[in-house]
Amino acid sequence: MGPKIAFIGAGSARWTSRILVDILMNEDLRGSEIWLMDIDDYRLNIISTLARRYVEELKLPIKIYATKDRSEAIKDADFVISTALPKGYLYYETMRDVSEKHGYYRGINSVEWNYVGDYHTIWGYYLFKLHLDIAKDIEDLAPDAWFFIVSNPVLELTTMVARETKVNVAGICHGFLGYRAAIEVLAMRLAKEKLGKNITPYCAAHRPECYKEVFELINFDEVEVEMKGLNHVIWLTRFMYKGEDGYRYVDEWVENDAEEYWSVWREYTTNPWDLDLCPAAIDMYKTYGYLPIGDSVRGGTWKYHWDLRTKQYWYGPYGGPDSEIGCAIRIMQVRRNVEEMARIAFDTSRPISSSIPFRPSGEVIVTLIDSIYNDKPADSYELQFFGKRMRVPIYVNVMNKGAIPNIQGDVAVETHVKVDRRGIHPIQKDAIPDKIYRYAILPRVMRVEWALEANLRGGRDSLIHWLIMDLRTKSMKQIEDVIDDILKLPGNEDMARHFS
Repeated sequence: MGPKIAFIGAGSARWTSRILVDILMNEDLRGSEIWLMDIDDYRLNIISTLARRYVEELKLPIKIYATKDRSEAIKDADFVISTALPKGYLYYETMRDVSEKHGYYRGINSVEWNYVGDYHTIWGYYLFKLHLDIAKDIEDLAPDAWFFIVSNPVLELTTMVARETKVNVAGICHGFLGYRAAIEVLAMRLAKEKLGKNITPYCAAHRPECYKEVFELINFDEVEVEMKGLNHVIWLTRFMYKGEDGYRYVDEWVENDAEEYWSVWREYTTNPWDLDLCPAAIDMYKTYGYLPIGDSVRGGTWKYHWDLRTKQYWYGPYGGPDSEIGCAIRIMQVRRNVEEMARIAFDTSRPISSSIPFRPSGEVIVTLIDSIYNDKPADSYELQFFGKRMRVPIYVNVMNKGAIPNIQGDVAVETHVKVDRRGIHPIQKDAIPDKIYRYAILPRVMRVEWALEANLRGGRDSLIHWLIMDLRTKSMKQIEDVIDDILKLPGNEDMARHFS
């Protein structure tokens, strides 16, 4: 007998299918019940058909259930995973368009250290309401379950659920894996030092020659990393190689190789998310003293985000995934993913495994499930990286409770954790470096508090307070007009009452 695992918003089929494969591959989770819940009939049919066919092909003792009833999915669950995005991407793009009409480039939601296009805070009323409702269902129907929040905004939603309920909650984001860019930098420098080879162009174009050298030159057991911060505001605060400061290699790369890297990268990159070593990342390193990791590169201040041209200078030809170009690409990819998953699910002439290979996704969720359910203590997990195996530390978002001394205890931090049957335990860390704390963490925590107050308590004043501090605001009329137009949008009636 295995755990009951419920996916809420399971119609996010591409992501859900990756986690399903991880579950199917884990022999100690055989006998699990997988409950797939979504309110969209078509998407629910896609993912449930795909899951059932995969289980049947592999002849595994795992049961798949599909339902539109959230309570049925959650009842007696051991784990509840949310990827839900109520109202969908275009709803938020409509609010972005209204905002821009009133002079708020990329929307009223885009503010310091949160320019991420799908990290919906101040206008995420329905997101906050849904996740609090899910958490209350868990309290009533599965009080011992773990609630894993994948939906953004991970920082706000995890903090809210932990404060407002008694649910075991953790926020999940794979952005911390961006620390591997520092290892690439190390390899680029070692290739020059030890071999006299310049592999910088290969790494900039993400060619196999780069990763071949990475694995030949570096023993990963000799690399030490530590990251800490908030979701999407996390920093590489320790980087050691063979017991010495690895940032020496970063400094040498910035001085000698960065311009060559960027020249090739701008020509060859095809991915708006390809930002780990972009000019913005290195400028933040120069400014704050540590490398921003993963989606943290997409944040920063208005320095990187004034307009599309500014974004393209710092984030490459597409302006990053949060520009008007990047968001359009993201929405197109979502649509293509749905089409691809439907084709795979309903094409019975080919086995599912021929389209979705039976290999690990690299996501951490199933490691968490296995460690908690089967009492397998772990603080790292195995990751496939260009065909090679490496162990990476487990990072999740959990309430701080003193783990990082200078961040308040009742805010979710992204940090290294240990996992066992008793739960997820943050590993004690040193304080956040002072400059990062003052210029990045404090402003972001302030916005967390404002967004939680707005979405939980309501009132028009909370929206006015949010906008009165915005650099784009020129008058009270501008504030009143943008609030009015957003709240008058079809489908925002409940939101309008909340903010009245």
